[in-house]
Amino acid sequence: MATVERRGRLDEGHAKPVKPAITATFALCLAGCAYPYSPAALGPATQPAPQGATVTLPIDPPGPTTAPGPLARGLPATALSNRTAATARGRTAATATTATSREKAPVTILVSIDGFRPDYLDRGVTPNLSALAAGGVSASMMPSFPSKTFPNHWTLVTGMYPDHHGITANRLEDPARAGETFTMASDDPFWWSEAEPVWVTAEKAGIRTATMFWPGSTVAWGGTRAVAWPNEISDGTRPHDWQQFNQAVSGDSRVDAVVDWLRRPAATRPRFVTLYFDTVDTAGHRFGPGATETTRAVADVDEQVGRLVSELKTLGQPANLVIVADHGMAATDPARTVALDTVADPADYRIEDMGPFASLYPVAGHEAALDRALPGRHPHMECWRKSEMPARLHYGTNPRIPPYFCLAETGWEIVPLTSDKGRSGGDHGYDNAAPDMRALFIANGPAFPHGTTLPSFVNVDVAPLLRDLIGLPADPGLDGTDAPFRYILKGKR
Repeated sequence: MATVERRGRLDEGHAKPVKPAITATFALCLAGCAYPYSPAALGPATQPAPQGATVTLPIDPPGPTTAPGPLARGLPATALSNRTAATARGRTAATATTATSREKAPVTILVSIDGFRPDYLDRGVTPNLSALAAGGVSASMMPSFPSKTFPNHWTLVTGMYPDHHGITANRLEDPARAGETFTMASDDPFWWSEAEPVWVTAEKAGIRTATMFWPGSTVAWGGTRAVAWPNEISDGTRPHDWQQFNQAVSGDSRVDAVVDWLRRPAATRPRFVTLYFDTVDTAGHRFGPGATETTRAVADVDEQVGRLVSELKTLGQPANLVIVADHGMAATDPARTVALDTVADPADYRIEDMGPFASLYPVAGHEAALDRALPGRHPHMECWRKSEMPARLHYGTNPRIPPYFCLAETGWEIVPLTSDKGRSGGDHGYDNAAPDMRALFIANGPAFPHGTTLPSFVNVDVAPLLRDLIGLPADPGLDGTDAPFRYILKGKR
């Protein structure tokens, strides 16, 4: 992996406490959720499947000794010339697949389905995910606060609350970098350096990793970005294989890329892989969590998970699948808005982020006026000084969090001005204890028992689980532990 990268920096100016700038900031905040942009299209991620091939999506969970027949392996029906020959070929192939599975060590695959609520499994369109849950371990997982995409994806792979790992929002500033703004396009290691992701720990331990899209996985973690153009990034650690996010890359291509990595010989085959899907979150934002379009997106991603399971069986590759979401989704409505200018004078503050929550800096010389007006309960909203935020949120000590923070009731949105309108559809970022913010968790594979439903837990516990599966030692410095899984994991009981 090259140690120097040339990348330009995306500069964004500060919003000023006047109406045009406030409105522009609000538009940016509303636009931010999953990855916000698509770079130039990547080349093909994999070789296309042979013509005539078919894919059958099995609903039984993967296992090291599962031996599917010819049709389950995706062979065309024309291959069955007669019943006797087909039976013989099926037995031979099944024996070979079983033997191969026994020879291969399980790979750990972390799958994120952005914005997937656990109750989406109740819509009758998820045969593959539902079967994996029934044949493995499942739970309604609580995201970390704030229930936003980048903070929670970084929590899932670091085991730290956003307040401790530094990605405190999708959009943020740091006093050490005055005049700069972190966005979901930022890959300067500076922003990501406060907590080490599991793939970096694994690579340092000699465990090969690969990431098919994951926030922060393109960052040369621990590296240094030059101040002067062309802003070379030196040193740092990335996954051995990684792909820059591009929304135009189809679900099929994402799955195919993972499968291609796992086709490699053992010496170059990754032992930890991530995979990311964004379409359920996108549909939830555009149409709302209860919409037909969102249900269709749920069904589509379920099909991709089924493809992954089928391909793993074809390869004879045992896998521990850990399937998660970063947050849920709540329905929004233009009538459910809180105008910030009805609470405080816009001349007294500068907005950093806004939507389900608002984070604000006082304007110099206006600190006392803002402090008198903002903290406390307001209709459908509560505001705090950052030092006084509720302890259960585990949020408010990081210098990247602005001095004032307001949180709307679930389903309500904060807008800058009385004249601004909210939007219909869906959003997240609300109280992480709200039922609509709960996130999917399914784990299935040789390390997990069948048919186990766990009590709800916070997503800081996922990274310690991943460390157990990959073979990394426990890290007592993390916010999370493997306690929710310790007595069910095979080999740890």
